[in-house]
Amino acid sequence: MQRTEICDLFAHPKDFSDIQLTLAGWLRTLRHSKSIGFLELSDGSCFDTLQVVCNENTLPDFKKLMKLGSGSAIIVRGTLTLTPDARQPFELQATKIEIEGTSPSDYPLQKKHHSLEYLREIAHLRPRTNTLSAVFRIRSAAAFAIHHFFHDRGFYYIHTPIITSSDAEGAGEMFRLTTLDFSDPPHTKNGAVDFSRDFFGLPVSLTVSGQLEGECMAMAMGKTYTFGPTFRAEDSNTARHAAEFWMVEPEIAFADLNDDRQLAQDMMQSVLRAVMNECPKELDFLNQYIDKDLITRLTHVVNAEFSCIDYTEAVSLLEKNNDHFTYPVSWGIDLQTEHERFLTEEICKGPVFVVNYPKAIKAFYMRQNDDGKTVAAMDMLVPGIGEIIGGSQREEREDILRARMRELGMQSANYQWYLDLRRFGSAKHSGFGLGFERLIMYLTGIKNIRDVLPFPRTAGNARF
Repeated sequence: MQRTEICDLFAHPKDFSDIQLTLAGWLRTLRHSKSIGFLELSDGSCFDTLQVVCNENTLPDFKKLMKLGSGSAIIVRGTLTLTPDARQPFELQATKIEIEGTSPSDYPLQKKHHSLEYLREIAHLRPRTNTLSAVFRIRSAAAFAIHHFFHDRGFYYIHTPIITSSDAEGAGEMFRLTTLDFSDPPHTKNGAVDFSRDFFGLPVSLTVSGQLEGECMAMAMGKTYTFGPTFRAEDSNTARHAAEFWMVEPEIAFADLNDDRQLAQDMMQSVLRAVMNECPKELDFLNQYIDKDLITRLTHVVNAEFSCIDYTEAVSLLEKNNDHFTYPVSWGIDLQTEHERFLTEEICKGPVFVVNYPKAIKAFYMRQNDDGKTVAAMDMLVPGIGEIIGGSQREEREDILRARMRELGMQSANYQWYLDLRRFGSAKHSGFGLGFERLIMYLTGIKNIRDVLPFPRTAGNARF
């Protein structure tokens, strides 16, 4: 079957006018009088739907078709008629309709408003709604834009392991994997679980980040990025956390924190611009029904000059406004979302980088500054949500990295391969991490991470 897609009709309607076409999709709505019916057809190729006109005189099974329920799958043959004076630019005059699959009256997506909370309970069907289909098309466009950005800049796309024996963040919130018998695992003489008899011969987990392996690749190939799933066994039920999510993590050799900041800004503006060009109808819909400031906010970031402020200066400015905050600010704390938003929305009036955080609140691999108290770290803050990207210059000095690992009680033997990078041709290098779902939340105005993941994995929830 040679099938035309609805997106093609909207792109070049005159090319399809007055010729026989075959389309296939799912019935959104149906209304009819005695002899004429109107079907709203969606085929998933774009945000738009197609109006199909059914006439009893040309469709012998007209009465049967008019009993179809929402969600039914059909194949339609007919002629496209341009209707420039009507609400829709064209419609399909049906000459034949084949029923692929019917849908009963208890189809959960009848034509009425459904809350996002309700739609999470039917995650297998919610991509058929306007809101979620818009979100997932934007997600697809954003992923492509990220790959396109890095490819155009000469970065190599690498695949880092999902199964790992190292905790890149040092937080310990990892999903453990084993082939040992849970009910009766083997033990060593001192009573500990004997992981030498496990599949890999040592304890392993699902990765929290591909950064460390990304550094290895960048120290050979110059500019690399990884873009894949990561996992955190964090028992959190906030709107911003999921147990399974995707991370974009570039690494660049011979680059300091300023280079890192510039790359993050260029990527962010490039991706936002690409999605705004690719998905205008989806963004218009979300701007109307989800977040009325969405397009204004995205346009502002695309065209903005990003400012930069030192953490210490940021804290000083925030302390003067402590009466605005639920959690007062003081030097040494990790900034909360309310502090980040105040910085970007009220103080800086636009996107801003905060740099040089206290080393006590940052990961072991970040380069220590000469003051001995801070590290060359950065966070990108944007209006609307606060932090969206976090990165740093990596510590390239073996002795200082070893000392920091000792401070944190880390076993350097488990990271010898990572330390070898500092022995064999060490060089300054930097990188950052972008939580892909947080980007999609920003691009769509959706407030809950569960609604930008097709099948979210959160504490207590692994359905579908």
